[in-house]
Amino acid sequence: VQLQASGGGLVQAGESLRLSCAASGRTFSTYNMGWFRQAPGKEREFVAAITRSGDNQIYADSVKGRFTISRDNAENTVYLQMNSLKPEDTAVYYCAAATYYSGSSSLYNYWGQGTLVTVSS
Repeated sequence: VQLQASGGGLVQAGESLRLSCAASGRTFSTYNMGWFRQAPGKEREFVAAITRSGDNQIYADSVKGRFTISRDNAENTVYLQMNSLKPEDTAVYYCAAATYYSGSSSLYNYWGQGTLVTVSS
């Protein structure tokens, strides 16, 4: 599966953004999906994941209550709604697909190219 992330940009603290990740192919619904991010000078970290059906989600503690992951299997797209953004959310955000439902990046088989989110204070 090929993944294309979009929706990043420059926003002020407290504002919102919605990231999208479009998948090619007819197997999107067979993958669990995740979002990860990498800030400058830091390692890539888990943000959120969602099961194949969309019935279950997990979040990093740092984004819980502010970010929401969702998916539309008919549109082959996974979303990340980000509210109440903070400067520390500044990073390149990546979507990824996995056979397993996990917050571990090592279990994800396919990765998108990343989209930059910059939050100014």
